[in-house]
Amino acid sequence: MDRLTFGSLFDVVGELFSDEISIAVSDTAEYVYYRPSKRIDLKIRPGDPVIAGTIAYKALHTEQKVSEFIDRSVFGVPYHGMAVPFYQLGKLQGCVTAIYPVMTEGKSVVTVKTADGWKPIPFHDVVYLEAKDRKTHVYADEFTGTTKRALQEYEYSLPHETFIRCHRSFIVNVHHIADIYPDTHSTFLLAMDNGSQVPVSQSYSSYFRKLLGF
Repeated sequence: MDRLTFGSLFDVVGELFSDEISIAVSDTAEYVYYRPSKRIDLKIRPGDPVIAGTIAYKALHTEQKVSEFIDRSVFGVPYHGMAVPFYQLGKLQGCVTAIYPVMTEGKSVVTVKTADGWKPIPFHDVVYLEAKDRKTHVYADEFTGTTKRALQEYEYSLPHETFIRCHRSFIVNVHHIADIYPDTHSTFLLAMDNGSQVPVSQSYSSYFRKLLGF
């Protein structure tokens, strides 16, 4: 694939992501494409080497998907990222990295759509979030609303000490978990303090147990 077609393809792919997410593509040694977002720009340029300490470097050297927080010592800007390596005929060719801004201080609410407008919900009042019908549904103590932001974006912007991804479609606030019950196939059901039940899927069960220490 030539560079013009390659760049055009990823410009289109980039439209599928939020304006808050930057996209970087590298081969096994250097970046070949970069699209900065409106919220975060790591100042990467095509031809820049993939340096140690970055998400892309870790994905290339482990040949596995990597998702974690990187502090400002690498690019001068802290960020959350996810890098996924890609292959051709079984040989590693490079990786694609999604770069998310770190939650800014002072932004401690989730704003949802209501019938009359919008409502900001403080983090501590959010019980859980659910991806459903191409929207993210936000459930609070006495209120439910929706937002167009993807659940994955909230996974990176919500404080990690409070909110945990427990399922492909759910993020929960651990302060609102009343009880945890075993379910089939090494999974769990979370009884939330608002009376709802939230599943913990098998793919997240060991991660969930480790974070909650049981």
